[in-house]
Amino acid sequence: MDKFPAILPPFLILFFSFSLSLSDGYFTGNSSHPGLTSQADSLCAQLIEPNGYSCAEYIVQTKDGYLLALQRVSSRSGDIRVQQGRPVLLQHGLFMAGDAWFLDSTEQSLGFILADQGFDVWVGNVRGTRWSHGHTSLSETEKEFWEWSWQELALYDLAEMLNYINSVTSSKIFIVGHSQGTIMSLAALTQPDIAEMVEAAALLCPISYLDHVSAPLVLRMVAVHLDQMVLGLGLHQLNFRSDVLVNLVDSLCDGHVDCTDFLSSVTGQNCCFNKTRMDFYLEYEPHPSSVKNLRHLFQMIRQGTFSRYDYGILKNLLMYGQFKPPAFDLNSIPKSLPLWMSYGGNDALADVTDVQHTLEELTSNPELLYLENYGHIDFLLSINANRDVYDHMIGFFRMEVEASPFDRGGKFG
Repeated sequence: MDKFPAILPPFLILFFSFSLSLSDGYFTGNSSHPGLTSQADSLCAQLIEPNGYSCAEYIVQTKDGYLLALQRVSSRSGDIRVQQGRPVLLQHGLFMAGDAWFLDSTEQSLGFILADQGFDVWVGNVRGTRWSHGHTSLSETEKEFWEWSWQELALYDLAEMLNYINSVTSSKIFIVGHSQGTIMSLAALTQPDIAEMVEAAALLCPISYLDHVSAPLVLRMVAVHLDQMVLGLGLHQLNFRSDVLVNLVDSLCDGHVDCTDFLSSVTGQNCCFNKTRMDFYLEYEPHPSSVKNLRHLFQMIRQGTFSRYDYGILKNLLMYGQFKPPAFDLNSIPKSLPLWMSYGGNDALADVTDVQHTLEELTSNPELLYLENYGHIDFLLSINANRDVYDHMIGFFRMEVEASPFDRGGKFG
């Protein structure tokens, strides 16, 4: 257990693993905008441009005042200002950010692959993550800054990113989500005003229900009410780069859960994750999230629901006008909206039984790709994901483009 704190963060990443612009909405390099990182600190400069890809940075303001970062990426031979391909928004999972799509080689990372295939790639970063830019009035040191869960990420962050991309491109958008990114997508798509901006959605490790999670350490965290313990410490931000949280989770393993194979204890067995790149991944992960977000995820596990945040009976009455929080009704996702889902037999978070529950509630029949040996991390960081997963996803998108009456520039993307 001596080395446990050093390896904790990356695996916790994979657990639970009106727009504002600058002048015309485009910028590269430094800016005087108060919430904007310098060029050297930007995702474009860190991971995308060094590989030869054009990259632009945008800021989107949510209805509740958060300033989100969006990156736009084109192929090494493309012009970022004259994109002809269909826009694709990549939405990351919990404790991650937009860098998740660019952590491996250009032949293995989905962000690069989609750009090379001619798609107009947009990269989302939710509130609180490294690449986003805070809030119009709240500081990250204030409790109120962290008063949100995946509910707000779906209905505010994802909604505003889609709205901005739609306003720039005048096109409907493909969504790709992983893990929490699929929770956000499914919740958002139950809202007609959001669904109408989406051409199709591809969901990796799709989650709307979590009551069959089998990961031993996750179940231990839920059983001991880790969310309440963290609140008891006076914390509202979840930052697993802090010694306090690393040591707290370390104590959950000691004598209770076999964490010698920590990755498997959290996500299930992964077949193809490149562990030799862990030091590099740690340069970027994990990103912060909120304690409220963790509590919302734990509510899903405990209650077997896909609902808005449960405040308790009295506050639910105040917030929702009913005793229990309203469910996100998967039946409300338009039957005409094409969905593609890929899930794995070794995923201890997006369990096959819970995926089936999701499918039963949808009115459509999504295209499915099941990989028996894949775990939760493999869909994002497998060395074979290009062949095993992404080729199938891109084929799905191309078929949707060919079937669409509006083809931007006549290209596949």
